[in-house]
Order: sequence, then C-alpha cells, then structure tokens
Amino acid sequence: MKLKPLVPFEPVLATGLPAGDPWIAQLKWDGVRMLSYFDGSEAALVNRRGNPRTLQYPELAKPASYCRAQSCILDGEIIALESGKPSFHEIMRRDSLKIESAIRATAPRIPVLYMVFDILYCDGVWLLDQPLSVRQQMLGEHLLPHPHVQNVPSYTNPAELFAAAQKAGLEGIVCKDTGSTYTPGGKDKRWQKRKNILDVTAVAGGVTFRDGIVNALLFGLYDGAGRLHYIGHAGAGKLTVQDWRALTEEARRLAIGQMPFVNTPERSKDALWIAPELVFKLHFLEWNPSGTLRQPVIQAQVNQSPKQCLLEARERG
Repeated sequence: MKLKPLVPFEPVLATGLPAGDPWIAQLKWDGVRMLSYFDGSEAALVNRRGNPRTLQYPELAKPASYCRAQSCILDGEIIALESGKPSFHEIMRRDSLKIESAIRATAPRIPVLYMVFDILYCDGVWLLDQPLSVRQQMLGEHLLPHPHVQNVPSYTNPAELFAAAQKAGLEGIVCKDTGSTYTPGGKDKRWQKRKNILDVTAVAGGVTFRDGIVNALLFGLYDGAGRLHYIGHAGAGKLTVQDWRALTEEARRLAIGQMPFVNTPERSKDALWIAPELVFKLHFLEWNPSGTLRQPVIQAQVNQSPKQCLLEARERG
C-alpha cells in the first residue's frame, strides 16, 4: 500500500460543552478507532496504534464497496452492538481474533458497524488542511450505502445530544469546531469529548481467588518514573466464566513473589501478585480523592503494552 498510516487526531477531555455556530456534536462510540486506506489498488484497515486490522474485519476490507472515491483515507470507529448499544466487550471479541477460520465463524454472530466521521484523503488529494465542514460535505458525497458502514450524523446542539446520550446510557459525545483542520497525531480543544461514562486502560498487578478461581483483579497505572500505582480492584464486568478460568491459568503462570505496586492495595492480604502484563479496559464512575477508582467495571482484556497504562490518563480521560 502506497499510503502511509497516520496517527489519528484526538479530542481533549472537557468538563463543559461549547455552544454557538462553529460547533457540532457527534455521539462517542464505545468501539475501536480505525482508519480505512485505499490507494486505488490496495486497501488496509489500521487502528490508532498503527496495528493492521484488515484480517479481523473482512466485511470492511474493500473500501471501494463503501466509498466511491478512486482512493481515500476514512476515519471512524468500528463498533459491535449488545442489546442495541455499543459494547466494547463485544468488539474486543472480534478485534482479538487472529485466525482466519475463527474470524469467518465469528463474523455472522458478532456483526460490526464502521461509524465513519471524517475523510482525510480523496481521489489523490489530501484534505487535512480543509475545514471540517468541507471534509464532512465530501464524506457525504462519497460514502456509498453499505450494510456495515454508516456516516456519523452531526447535531448543532451539544447540550441536547449529551442529555440524550446520558438518558440512553451511552459513552458521551464529541464536539468539533467546523472550521478545524485535521492534525495527524494532534490533540487539542478544536475537538472536545464530554464523557457520560469514564474509562481507563489499566494493567493487572495482582488477583484474588474464590474456590480456586480468580474472582477479582488488582489494577495499576505507571507514573513517569515507571512505578506502578494501585488504582483499585474489580471483579464485576463483562468477563465470562471461561474468561475467569483462563485468567486463573494466566495468573498462576505470571505469579511473582513481590508486590509490583508502590502503594499497598486494599486487598493485599489475600492477593497473588502477578507480573504486570495483562491489560484491561475499565469503566468507572469517578476518581476518589485517594487516587482509586469508584465502582470500576471490567469491559474487556485489550492487546496493549502495559507501559502505555499511564497515570496521566486520569487527566486525559
């Protein structure tokens, strides 16, 4: 593929909502950020960390089937639904597969949607310096009807959309300045996310057991000096009985003799310490003054480096 993968532009976490003519709002999807590339002959799906994902989503592997451009780069999020709502756990069941036969068998049971919200390159022309309003118009003109692709709708009243997201129990919204250009690898206030559901990606440094099976994980985040700080434990969430059994085997394999955290967890007495290698996405209500999570809920295990689980995530959201 001739097109070099980009690092996507990111929104900053906001506590308020912008208002006025320059701003639109879109729903924030609890899925996997994905850029779709087509150089006219070759195509690829690449996630925000630059990892290829074309194999995992064969229904989206041919951008020419959902974009009329002769070449393009689309930006969006791939989601899977559970009871009508985006589910990070469900999309991870697709994203984590690496064997083609398993992907073919799972695809009909866990259908996906590519929620496209931007076009960065079209018919050999870069659009990064064009305002969002122009890029959105071009996206609408070039997207084709497709059972697994949708053009993300935009709304002019962020407050109303956020209220609707809260009522529906959705993750939140992203507010965007319609005059904003697209800065690969950038992150600034031209895009702002307001979350109804907070999340963090953390690494497990210990486990507890019930009847010989892991029933809770103890989580931490790294500071700038590489020290792992305990932020809370969780046993509730989306993990299945089979997942807990697999974690039990992993915990025994990763067992170490010394606590990996610099601060002592609440459940240290009965914990088995493990090498910090297993990474999970958690939902939670808020940060406690003590620096721990209030009511964390496990969403899914993710394929991410533990060293990317940083304390600064508390400020970034």
